Amino acid sequence: MLAELAHGRGQALLKQRNMLAVICLALIGLVMVLVMLFASKDREIVLQPVLTRPLAISSNGVTADYLEMVTRDTAIMALNRSPEALEYWMSEVLRIVHPSAYGRVKASLLKVVTEQKGSDVAQAFSMTGMTVDTKRLTSDVSGVLTVFVGKKVISSTKRTYRFRWSYAGLTLSLVEFGELVPADPGDTE
Repeated sequence: MLAELAHGRGQALLKQRNMLAVICLALIGLVMVLVMLFASKDREIVLQPVLTRPLAISSNGVTADYLEMVTRDTAIMALNRSPEALEYWMSEVLRIVHPSAYGRVKASLLKVVTEQKGSDVAQAFSMTGMTVDTKRLTSDVSGVLTVFVGKKVISSTKRTYRFRWSYAGLTLSLVEFGELVPADPGDTE
């Protein structure tokens, strides 16, 4: 009787051992498949060579550094244009526009494209200063706007432009931008 019990118990342990061995082999196989998948997957590293300090974005609001960097790039893109690249210029500006302002901004940009297409008028903006307001989500960019017809300089004037932004979630979008016209000194309000 003891022999039969010992034999039954031995058979049960053997079944458990074999079941454990099968599970271990299956897990080893699964791990190897996962390692192969992750080893062959493309990796991406975001390189930002123009950043001089660490940058983080948060749902709490926009940092002054981030607003300044986005404004700098947007101002360079929006205020420098040539007739050869007007379509590209317009599409790149529209990529960062907030959906609520898209139609209005596109209409303004189309007006510029229509006026300058086929002409020799180009403009270059040399930035000289910037102030950002993270509370009101505005940026003021000052600099010299130079207008060319062909290779000839037609005008070179100091100007200030304001960029107004919208921040939702972790997305900063352009709502509007335009020149700040100084108030007439003889004007009283």
